[in-house]
Amino acid sequence: MKKAIAKEYWAEFQKRNPLYNLVPLPVCYYFCDNEKDANDCAELVQKGIKRATTHAVSSLQIFNEKLPAVGDIAVITDWYGNPQAIIKTTKVAIVQFKDITATYAFIEGEGDKSLAYWKQVHWDYYLRELSNHGIQPTPTMELVCEYFETIWPLNTKKYASTTS
Repeated sequence: MKKAIAKEYWAEFQKRNPLYNLVPLPVCYYFCDNEKDANDCAELVQKGIKRATTHAVSSLQIFNEKLPAVGDIAVITDWYGNPQAIIKTTKVAIVQFKDITATYAFIEGEGDKSLAYWKQVHWDYYLRELSNHGIQPTPTMELVCEYFETIWPLNTKKYASTTS
């Protein structure tokens, strides 16, 4: 992760949004587990199309990560750690995989935004992520549906670099 670039990006955001002046640099991360999807999702966030993300509860436990909470702020990066957008969590819900709705799949904004696409892509992702830890996804596994708003898309070319 390019912490210096993220700090500069956050400082620029704070300069233009003084309400956040006392807020320290938030967590920085990219979506997904591969370069293409991470970069595609970052672009969808910048455009305000992707407005949710989904975590397996068991994954959060495995990696000792806290549940997202309303008001959380994060810097979304591309695969190489270049900041692309700042998001703020607006709603969190625990839902079983089998109960994800077409409306939620649309809000998550990936692919053709259909429930069928969402289920296939996410099932494959959870299979990769969890099986490395001896856990198999199930239709009743609990997921954390994190809704967010993009609070600062910026022309990130100033902050991007081509090296990792």
